[in-house]
Amino acid sequence: MGTANPQLVFVHGIGGLRNAEAEREQWLRALATGVRAAGQAELVSALTQGWLAEVRFADYSDLFNTRGAQGGALGSELDPSDEQVLSGLLEAMVDELTEQYPPDSGTRDATVIEQARHHVDALSSGSHAQGVGEFARRLVWVTTTLLQLPGLRQGAQWANGRAFALYLSQVARYLNRHGDRAALGSAIRSRVLEGLDPARPLVVVSHSLGTVVAYEALHDYEGPVALWVTLGSPLALGGVVLQRLVPRPPSCPEGVGVWHNFWDRNDVVVGRPQLADWIAPSSRGVKAQTAPVKSGGVWTHTATRYLEHAEVAGPIVKALVP
Repeated sequence: MGTANPQLVFVHGIGGLRNAEAEREQWLRALATGVRAAGQAELVSALTQGWLAEVRFADYSDLFNTRGAQGGALGSELDPSDEQVLSGLLEAMVDELTEQYPPDSGTRDATVIEQARHHVDALSSGSHAQGVGEFARRLVWVTTTLLQLPGLRQGAQWANGRAFALYLSQVARYLNRHGDRAALGSAIRSRVLEGLDPARPLVVVSHSLGTVVAYEALHDYEGPVALWVTLGSPLALGGVVLQRLVPRPPSCPEGVGVWHNFWDRNDVVVGRPQLADWIAPSSRGVKAQTAPVKSGGVWTHTATRYLEHAEVAGPIVKALVP
């Protein structure tokens, strides 16, 4: 592979321990599906065989899962700042679901969502007076309730409400800038940037929490970024994520040449079009170009679902072609 080849980096979101090579292949296969849908099938072999770009899956999952990944004590891993972020994140998710299934619709899903809102309200009201671990117990009540929704239960692939809660807590742990949490965030960003050559073109495709990680990592990157793609991004969740981003005030990383942000109307953890309005352009005037995609089902928050869309894959492969 020639040294002039572009670099393509995939940045994942929440979840358990990952097999970087297997996930790299899954993301590539999904991207290849999208490339075909975009009418550029002749580029698929070059993409999947590594001729078009050097492709890396930036895996930081072990940094989150060294403790508690297989049933550890969720409550012991959360401090008050983590709890505040988690409460806000779940409230935002329930708000999105309520838009899809309003209480007056009379459906079972609407009833489940109202039950989840009741638990979120209890979660947000403060639980320290009720003893250590009470927040974690209430958190699991919320996530267990949400998993009664068929789309979440079938698509999210969480084993149970506790696993769902544990992985959601990764968002809070990353955004916590205190003590060991600051070191965790720094180590995660290093995983994204390691091995990159600032003299070569770079395309970054990030998903979910990975868009937050990429936002902060790219502010530290010294080379040009031909394209940055954000999928299912929570960057514009104002009270939860946006106000905790570093650096502040939020702006597009200076090295980014083009930023495409894609959201699915059924994705319950995204900030929707506000991202383009709430994150300022770079000094060069680059800002997020936001566009919706539409997938079937309630739970569309997976990177591969996004990558299979022609409108997502097209710009990515275009940025890789010399």
